[in-house]
Parts: sequence; structure tokens; C-alpha cells
Amino acid sequence: MNRLAGKVALITGAGRGIGEAIARAFAREGAATVLAELDLEAARQVAERIERETPGARVLAVRTDVTQGASVCAARDAGEQAFGPIDTLVNNAGINVFCDPLTMTDDDWRRCFAVDLDGVWNGCKAVLPGMVERGRGSIVNIASTHAFQIIPGCFPYPVAKHGVLGLTRALGIEYAAKQVRVNAIAPGYVETQLTHDWWNGQPDPAAARQATLDLQPMKRIAQPHEIAMTAVFLASDDAPFINATCITVDGGRSALYHD
Repeated sequence: MNRLAGKVALITGAGRGIGEAIARAFAREGAATVLAELDLEAARQVAERIERETPGARVLAVRTDVTQGASVCAARDAGEQAFGPIDTLVNNAGINVFCDPLTMTDDDWRRCFAVDLDGVWNGCKAVLPGMVERGRGSIVNIASTHAFQIIPGCFPYPVAKHGVLGLTRALGIEYAAKQVRVNAIAPGYVETQLTHDWWNGQPDPAAARQATLDLQPMKRIAQPHEIAMTAVFLASDDAPFINATCITVDGGRSALYHD
């Protein structure tokens, strides 16, 4: 506990799923937490939940559109006015865009990259100047196992996530001498509402769920808090020499040669 005491964190997409779990974990570990979320009401509900379960938590919900650099900068400014300089950024906001490459529209392509890659860069661009000036900081980008494994039918999502890894490595090296660390987490299957929605959209939801579990070496999928604790580790002083790398959290699935 209190591994993030005294730190200020900005988390995008904090209104549900992995982002909510990260926000709750950061607050439990002592960070003042800015919930930067497009759905402001969802962020406010998460903030209220954090305040109930972590008395004394400092939390702020701010409507943020990660596709707009000015919106991310406004969230940064609101967080710094409330709590002080941003020590940690978690770029979690993302959307699934799965298309057939040859029938995908230009709008589908732009929508995917606007959130899943441009949104990450907008977050980095907003906090890096302050981190570089202060000579400290940690950025954690939520990538995906799609960043290095391809599932047919998921284009162009893995293209954007490959870009997130490239961005992570490039920025991590660029600012290493300034003691600003940039890392990524690559989750595999995680039990979020989006996963349940996908299962429920199949002809046999129970069979679809079981098929997903059967693919996993551990015969289960991750819970959001298991991703969140990896983010806590990377943001904390327990990981001072981890930089420009990606931690895979998928129960070993990506190491499996074949089923």
C-alpha cells in the first residue's frame, strides 16, 4: 500500500473496464488521481466509488476527448491546479475497430487511429514537457497483445497497437536521460464489459465464453485489477530502471506455439 503516495496520476479512459481498475488501484496506493474520460458521468461515478472505498482519496473527474490535444491539455491543467504536477500518465483510452481491410471505410481507419494511436501521443505530448523540466516522470501506455500477435478479422486495430509500441520505445529512449520512463502493458483477454458484450453478441454466448477460456493456458482470462497492479508497479519507485519496454499480461497465451 501507498506505493504511489505523493504522486499525481492522470488516467485516460478511466470511466470503465481497465481504466476504472487502474484509477481505483492508484487511489488505493495513495496517488491523487485525475479521471480523464469522454463520458463525464461515468467518470464521476467511478470517482464516487473511489471516495467510498478509499477514504481520503483525492480524485477528480474531467471530461476529456483524447483525439483532441487541447482537451487532453485541459485535463492536465485541471489536474495540476487541483493536485500539483503530473507524475504519471496512463494512456488507457481506446476503442475496438475490427474490419475487413478491403471493405473498411476511411472513417473506420481514421476513427481507430484517432483514439488508439493519436490519443496516446496527445497524452504524451501534454505531460512530457513538465516531466522533462522536472527531471522525473512515468508514462504507461496500455497496448495489447494485438501489438505483436495478429488475429484475422481485427484490422486495423493491431496496426494502431503496433504503433503504440513503437511510440513507447521511441519516447522511452528519447527522454531516458531526463529520467522520464515510458513503458507499455500488453493485456491479453480481460473480463470487461466489452468482452461480455462480444460473448453476448454471438449465437451461443455460453459456448463463445467457453471457447475463449479454452484458448488460455490458465483456463481463465485476466481480471481488470490484474492489469491495474502492473500499471501501479510501472508508475512506482519499484520500477526505476524499467524503460522503453512492454510487459505482457496474458497468462502465457502469446507464448503458446499452437493449441
